[in-house]
Amino acid sequence: MSDTFFTGSPHWAWWIILYFFIGGIAGGAFFLSALLHLFGRPVDRPLVRLGYYSAFVGVILSGFLLTIDLDRPLRFWHMLIESNTGRPMFKAWVPMSVGSWGLLLFGLFAFLAALTALSEDRPDVKWLQSAPVRALRGRGAAATIAVLGSLFGFFLAGYTGVLLAVTNRPIWADSTLLGLLFLVSAASTGAATLILLAAWRRAGHPASLDWLGWFDRRVLVLELLVLIAFLITLGSVARAFLNWWGVLLLVGVVGIGIVVPLLMERGHKVRAPRHLVRSAALVLLGGFLLRVVVLLSSNQIHVLGSGVTGR
Repeated sequence: MSDTFFTGSPHWAWWIILYFFIGGIAGGAFFLSALLHLFGRPVDRPLVRLGYYSAFVGVILSGFLLTIDLDRPLRFWHMLIESNTGRPMFKAWVPMSVGSWGLLLFGLFAFLAALTALSEDRPDVKWLQSAPVRALRGRGAAATIAVLGSLFGFFLAGYTGVLLAVTNRPIWADSTLLGLLFLVSAASTGAATLILLAAWRRAGHPASLDWLGWFDRRVLVLELLVLIAFLITLGSVARAFLNWWGVLLLVGVVGIGIVVPLLMERGHKVRAPRHLVRSAALVLLGGFLLRVVVLLSSNQIHVLGSGVTGR
């Protein structure tokens, strides 16, 4: 039996699940927008702006969710600032400290990207056409924001899985692939979110949406492979899924969230927006359920005598 079964649960629940889910979407959406920004076509610009807006809103919500999950929310700033000196506090050996700064820096680049996007959308607003904002829209500055923002977005998306691994809890700490699984899932849910928002706002060119659908299908295949590898690397610990959590993983995550969207798109050379929307909604549901299963299945594991039980 893995020694991770003899550790105490941190009892993380819905606030943290939502943080993992929304933070992953924010990181994935920013990366896709940056990719289209740097290598896309002019028709992709509305989708780029929408993605930058989504990433900024997502990072704000992520910070809010982390704050309200604290025992004393008003002391959230203690993660970043030393209370006795007022100087920045960074502890490279403390995962929560690294994550807090990663979230803050991603938020900075998401804000700058959203600001430049807004200046394109609102040329009638005078302060958005000021020299500093115009400088941010320059080729070099825009590329720097896109690349660095993507790096910190990837960090945020994958860090959530790494954070679980360092808690030494069953399932979380019994595989080295959880960070990669969450990272790939973030890419798929980020693409799905952009598809849904573009359809709702009617902001995406059909060619842009079709590319997003193409990207999402390939990432879903990769996600399925990583998920299978994750379960294999758990070894005997995988028996913890021999309950209704395993059913939810198989039916909700694999079936509804991955296999069904792939089958829906099979054989369609030209994909109608409504077809993409249905698939994207299922992908988002699967991404959310993945985090629910991973987080709560470990939280519900207990040891009674020599036997492992769950509730």
